[in-house]
Amino acid sequence: MSKPLNVALVGQKFMGRTHSNAWLKVAKFFDLPLYPVMHTIVAQNEAELKEFACRWGWQNATTNYKDVLKNPEIQLVDLGTPNFVHAEQAIAALAAGKHVACEKPLAGTLKDARAMMEAAKKAKDLKTAVWYNYRRIPAVALAQQLVKKGALGRIYHVRAQYLQSWGGPDTPLLWRFQKKYAGSGAHGDLNAHIVDMARFITGDEITEISGSIVETFVKERKIPSRRPAGQIAGGTKAGRGKGKVDVDDAVLFLARFAGGTVASFEATRLAKPHQNAANIEINGEKGAIKFEFENMNVLSFYDATVDPKVAGWTRIMCTSPGNHPYAANWWPDGHVLGYEHGFINEAADILRVLAGKKPEVPLPDFADAYETQRVLEAALISAKQRCAIKMSEVK
Repeated sequence: MSKPLNVALVGQKFMGRTHSNAWLKVAKFFDLPLYPVMHTIVAQNEAELKEFACRWGWQNATTNYKDVLKNPEIQLVDLGTPNFVHAEQAIAALAAGKHVACEKPLAGTLKDARAMMEAAKKAKDLKTAVWYNYRRIPAVALAQQLVKKGALGRIYHVRAQYLQSWGGPDTPLLWRFQKKYAGSGAHGDLNAHIVDMARFITGDEITEISGSIVETFVKERKIPSRRPAGQIAGGTKAGRGKGKVDVDDAVLFLARFAGGTVASFEATRLAKPHQNAANIEINGEKGAIKFEFENMNVLSFYDATVDPKVAGWTRIMCTSPGNHPYAANWWPDGHVLGYEHGFINEAADILRVLAGKKPEVPLPDFADAYETQRVLEAALISAKQRCAIKMSEVK
């Protein structure tokens, strides 16, 4: 019989909704050793807090994060907050004896990410997790399984893109365009996802970064007249003129893996007409795989070992219970999943790990996510110094 696990969530905007939905739904679709009790929601906007708690099923609500740290009933703290507060909140939760799940990227800076990793190592009896939810898409999880079984043989190429178009000149100065809040722009927000996917699917680590390009196309943005939903902006200068953008709009870089694989990564918020195109293609000696998030239920597989007369991309619909990761917990063949299901699948794996069980696919903890943060940092250093950077140089 499942045991209860009291969860506190920090943040009530975009990630607050996705995480709340995951905790609300996970025990309804998965048979787990633990089931989440939605104990407390923490957020700054007191006017919206009670309505949010009622809508999403949180039993308690507070604007004071210390209330969560002091409460012995709470066992897991889930951080759906902006990057700049991850370190402070996570380290405090670990010190208070709480397990921690944290949104990606691990932190806004490598220094903060390192501090979080070290705090997690010291808290030996506590578990950490990072919401790299794309690992939990059945097609991406299947790609990892195929590579692990040797279906592609030796891997030659990884090419990954994360293309969005919402960050045009008319978009106001939201927190994601401010370094003190976000750490970086499209790089930490988008490249983080595809770097994690590449590391996850290949099972290999990046050893060198080169050829990095960092560009900010829109240098100034209009200061919003009020704080937009889910964003940090405005303040005393709300609605007055424009403010400086000090993060990237686009970052491109090349990489080399320990096993000899070469790779390219590209992230941008100014790639019309793409809305949320997180794409990855991996080419090996025996075949290739290709995934496109905007067609997220499909994995394309090329088998180079078959007769060339009939060789070509195979379109795999990754919704078959018993054949594809996580699919058995959802719907019949062909009844597709959506964005929110990756979070629900991850919530299931978090609960498995906290119960001492094995997740369906590897769950990134702070140490794992720190490796992705190192890659992001190396790419920025490479762009600044205009040279190749060995990962051994980035601590």
